[in-house]
Amino acid sequence: MVKDWPKMAKDLSGAIAELRSGIPEVMKAFHEMDSAVSKSGALDPKTKELIALALGVATRCDGCLAFHARAALKYGATREEIMEMIGMAIYMGGGPSVIYGAQALEAYDQFVAARSPAGSP
Repeated sequence: MVKDWPKMAKDLSGAIAELRSGIPEVMKAFHEMDSAVSKSGALDPKTKELIALALGVATRCDGCLAFHARAALKYGATREEIMEMIGMAIYMGGGPSVIYGAQALEAYDQFVAARSPAGSP
């Protein structure tokens, strides 16, 4: 295991709480934007999370991988869908996306393992 993605999401949540108290207006606006773009519309929430995860791969954002892998699972994304999303991210982002694609899959698998009783995906 290269990184502990569930722990990263938990740790970042604490840091984000600090931002909410330090810059409440900015964080309130960010939360409102998140709520607005996350609503089901022409795209369902699962598709939106797969897009967000692909952008996390393309922009090489570890925290994005942690939060959006967890959310993709929450909305029912399968491992096969994660693999296809990573394929598109690699196609669009080249070599660096291979590295972050592998990490996005690792993050997803860790969240699956944390959810299952035996700890296996």
